[in-house]
Amino acid sequence: MLYQRSSQLFAEAEKVIPGGVNSPVRAFKSVGGTPIFVKQAKGAYLYDEDGNRLIDYINSWGPMILGHAFEPVVQAVTERAKLGTSFGMPTELETQIAALAVSMVPNIDKIRFVNSGTEACMSAVRLARGFTKRDKIIKFAGCYHGHSDSFLIQAGSGAMTFGTPNSPGVTAGTAKDTLLAKYNDLENLRSLIEANPNEIAAIIVEPVAGNMGCVPPTKGFLEGVRQLCLENGILLIFDEVMTGFRLAKGGAQELLNINADIVCFGKVIGGGLPVGAFAARAEIMNYLAPLGPVYQAGTLSGNPLAMAAGLAMLESLNNDAAIFQRLEEKTAYLEAGIHRVLQANNVVYTINRIGSMISVHFDASPVIDLQTAAKGDNETFKKFFHGLLKEGIYIAPSAYETWFITDALSYDDLDFTINAIDKVSKTL
Repeated sequence: MLYQRSSQLFAEAEKVIPGGVNSPVRAFKSVGGTPIFVKQAKGAYLYDEDGNRLIDYINSWGPMILGHAFEPVVQAVTERAKLGTSFGMPTELETQIAALAVSMVPNIDKIRFVNSGTEACMSAVRLARGFTKRDKIIKFAGCYHGHSDSFLIQAGSGAMTFGTPNSPGVTAGTAKDTLLAKYNDLENLRSLIEANPNEIAAIIVEPVAGNMGCVPPTKGFLEGVRQLCLENGILLIFDEVMTGFRLAKGGAQELLNINADIVCFGKVIGGGLPVGAFAARAEIMNYLAPLGPVYQAGTLSGNPLAMAAGLAMLESLNNDAAIFQRLEEKTAYLEAGIHRVLQANNVVYTINRIGSMISVHFDASPVIDLQTAAKGDNETFKKFFHGLLKEGIYIAPSAYETWFITDALSYDDLDFTINAIDKVSKTL
């Protein structure tokens, strides 16, 4: 494939945008080469500025569960835009989507909309600190909760790709209140809590990690985290920016049958538009201004375009009883096909999957945390990435990202992908 137009656009972008991109993982730094500039997308496909069609496995990092340019979402945004794009005042739409989200997700009474997953996680931590009157939080190495200062400590994903897990600009004072635990390791977590008695406000975790590849929780891990929180007066925050409304109607809480105290959302809840949200039971949410003392605000929070898109998306998911079963079956089919061709070509690998999240790691060991994820052969991944790109398949340009499956993928698309992986595997 030729990428002359993308290369030209990237050269122009570098002159006026740091690194030529507005989010670092887009820059192809970990795989080499020039980023692909997208012109449009529809269903399961991206169409780049050079006219190439690519089968998409990042799906805007998760929200395109029903495919790009999903007609109900497009129509909702188009009609809403005619009425005005931003007011800084309440709209009925906000209440409608809030009521629907609360009805779909277990263990939440109230929800507040913000503008991104980063903002949702940042606000959830502030709320937890205000509610518990404690300062420290615990996060897990390799889990990414956005680029707020508190979270840029072994954050996975882009931070790992760039080798700067502790970003300059994060103060020592901020960093000291974030304690780092090992994902899928209860004893490590317990020791941290015991070393900081009555100081931990919250434990924030991706219930299924998606920023060191797809890394599901091991048996009993989240149940143990939940129990430790109950025993120590700690609030449990689930970062469901990736898993919310994707793994089940009620997200990971429903799928794994574990209740968090605060849940963060993003991506899907806006149908692909910039939006995030955090939610909890009423006694916690009532600590937020204007009811309570914890301040959180935003001129564009509850933006009518994002609310219209999100409402159309959530209604579509809520009304389609078979959607999550279809996603499970398609992803399982893809997983089986990848296993088959990688084994046939003697490639050393591990595949992780839960629901419609899946990742391929080029190492034989089980991938259960940041350490084991980092053992993967990045040189092999680079060849794999560029080989698939040449075949018309777009996966994340980082070994530390999950793939997201969309219902818009046909079984012909999946077979095409498996055959492409077979062809590329022969060159690894």
